[in-house]
Amino acid sequence: MKILIIDDDEMLKNVWSLAMTKEGNQVFTASAGRAGIEIAKKEMPDFILLDQIMPDMKGNEVLALLKQDPVTQNIPVAIASNYSENELMQDAIQKGAVDYILKYQIDPQDLLNKIKSLSEGTKASA
Repeated sequence: MKILIIDDDEMLKNVWSLAMTKEGNQVFTASAGRAGIEIAKKEMPDFILLDQIMPDMKGNEVLALLKQDPVTQNIPVAIASNYSENELMQDAIQKGAVDYILKYQIDPQDLLNKIKSLSEGTKASA
């Protein structure tokens, strides 16, 4: 599976990338929203894990742009954030996120299992 991680937390991104690569996934990373959108268009990942708070734009803004673009609109996107504000979470789901994952509540293996499950679920409904 090709997974794109868009997150400005380098340490967390490295931990997740390593865990996902060990399981045989191809992982792409970006540290900002605009760079992530470009990688998504170029690499066409099977799944995108998107941070909510980044230097250039909010995750929900990136999500909206991905879902508006015919090239990337069918790629499942989950928001991964430390921010559990209900408004942000609801906005993400309304914009098309398949899940809103709280970073501090999930370890890398559970995250990978969740991505596999969410990815399979979106293929079944597509």
